[in-house]
Amino acid sequence: MQVYKGILLMDGVGFDSNIYLIDKELLVDTGTGIFFTQIKEEFENLKINPKNIKMIVNTHCHFDHSGADKKFRDLCGAKIAIHGADKKALETGNGTMANMFGKVQKTVTVDRVLKDGDKIKTKNFCFEVISTPGHTPGSICLYEKKKKILISGDTIFADGIGRADFPNSDKAQLKKSIKKLSMLKVNYLLPGHGMPKVNGVDFLFKQVLAKMK
Repeated sequence: MQVYKGILLMDGVGFDSNIYLIDKELLVDTGTGIFFTQIKEEFENLKINPKNIKMIVNTHCHFDHSGADKKFRDLCGAKIAIHGADKKALETGNGTMANMFGKVQKTVTVDRVLKDGDKIKTKNFCFEVISTPGHTPGSICLYEKKKKILISGDTIFADGIGRADFPNSDKAQLKKSIKKLSMLKVNYLLPGHGMPKVNGVDFLFKQVLAKMK
């Protein structure tokens, strides 16, 4: 489903995260890998050449967002990027919460270590990496300032916030991160789970922060 011109959403099935394909060259999150075959078929139906995908960005290390990293890397030959604070978890599998799904994380080597303020460019987009710790230490969002698009991972959804009761989660940090996001001008919220939200995002931030007091 096209959620913005140049951005395709493969919405998560079951526990899988949403997967966003941007300009057919940047993949944001990969899901658990359980539905990898179906996603490959969707690529074929949409006439998307996986070899054109140059980079995979994980919004954080949890298995439902990164479990298929190795499969996609093998398919696409793409480089894998994640925030430095979640790098070790992704490379070792420890801290990805794969056990919650009865699975074992297929570990990968991280090619690009992200930090706050980094830029990730495609043909038509320039995303800024926003460090938003709380759900995990290395959680990030991707912000396209000109187009007012925020890919929010599990930091905030259209109907709530990410969990902060996991090991290495921190509710106080999560609140600070959402407050940081509330300073941005956002018209399109593309979350890690659930449907995107168009408009009314400022009010959503206010609602969420009020409930977190």
